[in-house]
Amino acid sequence: MTISRDQIALNAIQWINVKADPSDPTSEDLWLYREPSFLADYPNVLKQVKDAGFDAVMMEVLDTQTLQNYASMIADSGLKLAPGYCQIALPEEHGVTLERGSAEWVRWFDSVRRKAEESNYFGLKTIFLAPEVHWLDSSTRTLRAAAVGADFDQSRLERVTEYLNDAAEVLREEGIRPGLHNHVGTWVETREEIDYVLGQIDASVLGASFDIGHLEWAGIDAKEMLAAYADRLVDLHFKDLDLSVAASSRREPASYRATSDRGLFLEPGLGDIDLDGVLRALPDGFGGWIIIEVDKASMDPWESALVTSRWLTEHVQEHATA
Repeated sequence: MTISRDQIALNAIQWINVKADPSDPTSEDLWLYREPSFLADYPNVLKQVKDAGFDAVMMEVLDTQTLQNYASMIADSGLKLAPGYCQIALPEEHGVTLERGSAEWVRWFDSVRRKAEESNYFGLKTIFLAPEVHWLDSSTRTLRAAAVGADFDQSRLERVTEYLNDAAEVLREEGIRPGLHNHVGTWVETREEIDYVLGQIDASVLGASFDIGHLEWAGIDAKEMLAAYADRLVDLHFKDLDLSVAASSRREPASYRATSDRGLFLEPGLGDIDLDGVLRALPDGFGGWIIIEVDKASMDPWESALVTSRWLTEHVQEHATA
């Protein structure tokens, strides 16, 4: 079986995760999806995704727009949609105590229902499900020591697993198949934590939708993980890294942003991950989405998208799954 461009989408993150001063890599990070003013810029970003040679983009409905408004925007762009991203937080980390079955507990999953609604509206039947990435003062894994399993606590991992299971059940009840998404900076970033969650939650409830870049950042062999969970793979986030920066951040733990600012994220083919090997490691019959992400572009966003598209043209059609 050959991986084709029909299975490939781009996350428009090149245009979204940017510096306040592009000439200063240490300047403030901006996340433009949060900015109300970005709504006016969104159509042009989607046009650039299409013009760069992509046929699909990762679903991201802004908080400031309706489903109908987003649908019109996507129709105008000529793009198809690929599965979106859902995260679930631990109530205690937001100063909340919830009793299972209470009205407050039910409402805790309203954002998950919204993601299910978005997915169903656009005919998408899978989604990436992750624990919350947050930037509170207590966020050891984002603010002080990313990708090394810092501040591990088994009882907290059990609670995270419980909420992931509950979120997955909410999605499944709405006809959406979730896959666990490992993300550096969350309470599920190491191999042991990923294995624990997937070992505790039944495969019929939660599949595996790995991010190969975040696996490698945490020192996990992405090809080995794809092989280990071949029967559980749903979709994939696909990216390249400077692995020397990743290794350095594990030897001398640093914050998420400091590591990113050192040039961790790169366009496909410019980093050190064996991307061809990753494609070959996908199981026979894999029909899921491969969503390419350049979390922090190493060049102008438009040029970044062109470089990414050229890499796909040169590599993707060559690979048959094992």
